[in-house]
Amino acid sequence: MITFEVNDMTCGHCVSTITKALKATDKDAKIEIDLASHRVNVMPVSADAAELAEAIKDAGYTPMPVQAGSTAPAKSAGSCCGGCR
Repeated sequence: MITFEVNDMTCGHCVSTITKALKATDKDAKIEIDLASHRVNVMPVSADAAELAEAIKDAGYTPMPVQAGSTAPAKSAGSCCGGCR
Protein backbone atom coordinates (compact mmCIF):
# COMPACT_ATOMS: atom_id res chain seq x y z
CA MET A 1 0.00 0.00 0.00
CA ILE A 2 1.33 3.42 -0.97
CA THR A 3 -0.06 6.38 0.98
CA PHE A 4 0.05 10.06 0.11
CA GLU A 5 -1.13 13.06 2.09
CA VAL A 6 -2.72 15.53 -0.31
CA ASN A 7 -3.55 18.64 1.71
CA ASP A 8 -4.84 20.57 -1.29
CA MET A 9 -7.54 17.90 -1.86
CA THR A 10 -10.53 19.63 -0.29
CA CYS A 11 -13.76 18.44 -1.93
CA GLY A 12 -15.50 15.66 -3.81
CA HIS A 13 -14.36 17.09 -7.13
CA CYS A 14 -10.75 16.80 -5.95
CA VAL A 15 -11.33 13.17 -4.97
CA SER A 16 -12.81 12.41 -8.38
CA THR A 17 -9.96 14.13 -10.23
CA ILE A 18 -7.28 12.29 -8.26
CA THR A 19 -9.07 8.95 -8.67
CA LYS A 20 -9.28 9.42 -12.45
CA ALA A 21 -5.60 10.41 -12.65
CA LEU A 22 -4.52 7.37 -10.67
CA LYS A 23 -6.74 5.01 -12.69
CA ALA A 24 -5.28 6.43 -15.92
CA THR A 25 -1.82 5.51 -14.60
CA ASP A 26 -2.74 2.10 -13.17
CA LYS A 27 -6.24 0.99 -14.23
CA ASP A 28 -6.28 -2.02 -11.89
CA ALA A 29 -5.03 -0.23 -8.78
CA LYS A 30 -7.18 -0.28 -5.66
CA ILE A 31 -7.70 3.29 -4.48
CA GLU A 32 -9.05 4.45 -1.13
CA ILE A 33 -9.37 8.16 -0.44
CA ASP A 34 -10.24 9.72 2.92
CA LEU A 35 -11.09 13.35 2.24
CA ALA A 36 -11.30 14.25 5.95
CA SER A 37 -7.70 13.20 6.60
CA HIS A 38 -6.45 14.14 3.11
CA ARG A 39 -5.09 10.59 2.68
CA VAL A 40 -4.86 8.72 -0.62
CA ASN A 41 -4.09 5.01 -0.30
CA VAL A 42 -3.17 3.10 -3.43
CA MET A 43 -2.54 -0.61 -3.87
CA PRO A 44 -0.86 -0.52 -7.29
CA VAL A 45 -0.73 -3.33 -9.82
CA SER A 46 1.53 -1.91 -12.53
CA ALA A 47 2.70 1.54 -11.33
CA ASP A 48 5.29 2.50 -8.74
CA ALA A 49 5.12 5.26 -6.11
CA ALA A 50 6.90 7.79 -8.32
CA GLU A 51 4.47 7.24 -11.20
CA LEU A 52 1.47 7.56 -8.88
CA ALA A 53 2.84 10.74 -7.30
CA GLU A 54 3.46 12.18 -10.77
CA ALA A 55 -0.14 11.40 -11.78
CA ILE A 56 -1.43 13.29 -8.73
CA LYS A 57 0.90 16.22 -9.50
CA ASP A 58 -0.20 16.28 -13.15
CA ALA A 59 -3.81 16.48 -11.91
CA GLY A 60 -2.88 19.70 -10.09
CA TYR A 61 -2.31 18.48 -6.53
CA THR A 62 0.64 18.17 -4.16
CA PRO A 63 1.15 14.60 -2.91
CA MET A 64 3.39 14.05 0.10
CA PRO A 65 4.50 10.45 0.69
CA VAL A 66 3.45 9.03 4.06
CA GLN A 67 5.53 6.35 5.71
CA ALA A 68 3.73 3.16 6.68
CA GLY A 69 2.26 3.38 10.16
CA SER A 70 2.21 7.18 10.25
CA THR A 71 -0.95 8.49 11.86
CA ALA A 72 -0.04 12.16 12.12
CA PRO A 73 -3.08 14.39 11.58
CA ALA A 74 -3.36 16.12 8.24
CA LYS A 75 -2.84 19.86 8.07
CA SER A 76 -5.83 21.90 6.98
CA ALA A 77 -5.84 23.14 3.43
CA GLY A 78 -6.30 26.78 2.66
CA SER A 79 -8.15 26.73 -0.62
CA CYS A 80 -10.20 24.49 -2.84
CA CYS A 81 -9.53 23.46 -6.41
CA GLY A 82 -12.48 25.54 -7.58
CA GLY A 83 -14.55 22.51 -8.56
CA CYS A 84 -17.06 23.06 -5.75
CA ARG A 85 -17.56 26.77 -6.27
